[in-house]
Amino acid sequence: MPLTSVPRTRVAVVFGGRSTEHQISCISAGGVLRALDPRQFEVVPVGITPEGRWVLVDGDPERLAIKSGRLPSVDADTGAPVVWTADPSRALSVHEPGQVPEVLGDVDVVFPLLHGPYGEDGTIQGLLELAGVPYVGSGVLASAAAMDKAVTKVLVAAAGLTQAPYVVIGDRDWTFDRESALASVRDLRLPVFVKPARAGSSVGISRITDWADLEQAVATARQHDPKVVIEQGIAGREVECGVLARTDGRGPEASVCAEITVKGDHDFYDFEAKYLDDVTELAVPADLPDEVSERVRRAACVAFDAVGCEDYARIDFFVTESGDVVLNEINTIPGFTPISLFPRMWQASGVEYPELVARLIRTALAKRRGLR
Repeated sequence: MPLTSVPRTRVAVVFGGRSTEHQISCISAGGVLRALDPRQFEVVPVGITPEGRWVLVDGDPERLAIKSGRLPSVDADTGAPVVWTADPSRALSVHEPGQVPEVLGDVDVVFPLLHGPYGEDGTIQGLLELAGVPYVGSGVLASAAAMDKAVTKVLVAAAGLTQAPYVVIGDRDWTFDRESALASVRDLRLPVFVKPARAGSSVGISRITDWADLEQAVATARQHDPKVVIEQGIAGREVECGVLARTDGRGPEASVCAEITVKGDHDFYDFEAKYLDDVTELAVPADLPDEVSERVRRAACVAFDAVGCEDYARIDFFVTESGDVVLNEINTIPGFTPISLFPRMWQASGVEYPELVARLIRTALAKRRGLR
């Protein structure tokens, strides 16, 4: 009997995007592209420029790596324009000026790697829901809720998880009642962290130890988001945990924990410490008592369900000297860069990088379309 070839799964890897995390998204995409087995997957690499143009790009992961301290990006000149409509009857197509559109055909699943606004916040998830295309990751609501640190705090508080005291300053507060907004923050204890509510990769975050610096720190955060969250600093170890949905539909499972220690002149795990400077020590697994690790892992799964996450997420915590587990953030599209903790935590849990990527694609394909 002749052997029949198994058709490959057609995966559109979408990366770049309009947020300040454009370059980090490109690095994540390079890692995933490198991990996709060409015997199992046919890859359609789609980049989105910082201006929002979609282009079909070269899928060579080496073009998406940090080289000599230079971060990669998607340029409109690197590929042909791509159109992806919300009409489920229409296929992905390339539109060259003055030429008949070239139909690329349907894709089986989309792997969005768009960190930050216009990708991690429910926007592309809504487009893909309208188009009826399966995709890796959380749906519209969970993506939007986890992207907004203020909304996340409300949901996880309802689930009984411990968080740092915080204050939210919205655009209206800042515009019409700035003094009262700033005064409300002074009920917190220094140091405090001032963050854009809907950004990641530590972009726009300031740590302040003097109230005289508060107004400028809020202004810096507002360059990225008109909504700002100010959190009281927690004296503790920075511990992270990866969560995966089970393919059989049962509750989520957690990886081993990891710990981040920042060395040198960095006050916290900021953008440069994460991606450019060699100033961090990463312990995978974290050197924690088994009982504390188990509480972190349980809390990670509770947070995952509280926000309604799907497929995967990275949950960040502080562990205090007394052993308290304090939630920091939820990331529905965690980094997949070569140094990212999410794949490293799962590797330490027995799931190698290529299998992790393949598992996420299988999980996405198995999900019910529409309301879940």
